[in-house]
Amino acid sequence: QVQLVESGGGLVQAGGSLRLSCAASGGTFSTYDMGWFRQAPGKEREALTRISRSSDSTYYADSAKGRFTVSRDNAKSTLYLHMNSLKPEDTAVYYCAGDRPGAPRVWGQGTQVTVSS
Repeated sequence: QVQLVESGGGLVQAGGSLRLSCAASGGTFSTYDMGWFRQAPGKEREALTRISRSSDSTYYADSAKGRFTVSRDNAKSTLYLHMNSLKPEDTAVYYCAGDRPGAPRVWGQGTQVTVSS
């Protein structure tokens, strides 16, 4: 199965932007529907966005609509999350995950995003 590694997190001021990446290896990235999740301290993991294998379908949670954009490059086996107008409440560990029929969900290890006010 595919292995996922997130990168691009860091410290950013409120109103700023970040681009997270999720690099896949060891499997066929294009066979996975992919998504981004986040988990803030003391809170449950939250689904943010999802993109289909061929990028023809996307889903955004209300917390992500209008500020976050998901994309993928199957040739590079990489998933992206562009985040704009970041708020302190966006502070969390961000995870990518992959799904395909008949297989367990695959998770990355997460990348920390901290938004200062």
